[in-house]
Amino acid sequence: MKRVIPALVLSAAGLVTVWRYEPSVATGTSTEVAAPASTPSAPSGSTVVTGSTVQTEKGPVQVEVTFDGDKITAVRMLQQPNHPQTTAAVPKLIASTLEAQSADVDTVSGATITTEGYKESLQAAIDKSATSETSNATSEVVAGSALTTEKGPVQVEVTFESDTIKSVRMLQQPNHPQTTAAVPKLIASTLEAQSADIDTVSGATITSDGYKESLQAAIDAKGA
Repeated sequence: MKRVIPALVLSAAGLVTVWRYEPSVATGTSTEVAAPASTPSAPSGSTVVTGSTVQTEKGPVQVEVTFDGDKITAVRMLQQPNHPQTTAAVPKLIASTLEAQSADVDTVSGATITTEGYKESLQAAIDKSATSETSNATSEVVAGSALTTEKGPVQVEVTFESDTIKSVRMLQQPNHPQTTAAVPKLIASTLEAQSADIDTVSGATITSDGYKESLQAAIDAKGA
C-alpha cells in the first residue's frame, strides 16, 4: 500500500497539469482566427463607392467611401500596409477627409507613402461617384404637338436632361426621300443650338417648319 499511494498522487498531479494548460491553447487559437467585426451597412439613401487599389512600397492601399448626396459621410480602409505608422495615420487621414470633403488633405508625418496612396484611392472614389451621379441624372421625355402638313404628319419627341436637349426622335414624319434626308440634319442642328431656332433644310421646307413647330411645343411643355 505504501508504494501505490505515491503513484496515485503523481497520476493525479499529471491530470491536474493537463487540465490546467488545455484551455490556454484553445484560447490562443481562437484569438488568432477571430473574424473582424462586421461593418454596418450604409444608411438608406447613401452610396458606397470603392476607390482604386494603389500599390505602394509599403503595401496596397484602398479605401471605401460612403456618400450622402455629394457629402462624404464615412471612409473605411479596405487595404492598408501592416505598419505602426499606417495604423496611427489612418484615423487622422479619415478625420481630415471628413473635414475637407475632398482628397486635398495634409500628409501625415511619418506615413508619407501611405498618405499618397490613400489620397489617390480616395480621389478615384470621388471621381467615380461624380460620374455615377452624372449618368444617373433624371431625364424627362416630352412629345411635341402633332402637326398636319401638306406632305404628312410631323411630330417629335425630345429627351431633356435638366435643361439640356439630349436627343430628338421623330414620332411621325412624311414618307418622302427629302424628309428622310432632312431629319438627321434637323436633329443635329437642334442638339447644337439647344433650341428650335435652326435653319430650314433646303428641299424640305414643309417638313422643317413642322419639325420646328413640334419641337418648340415640346420645349414649351417641358418648361411648363
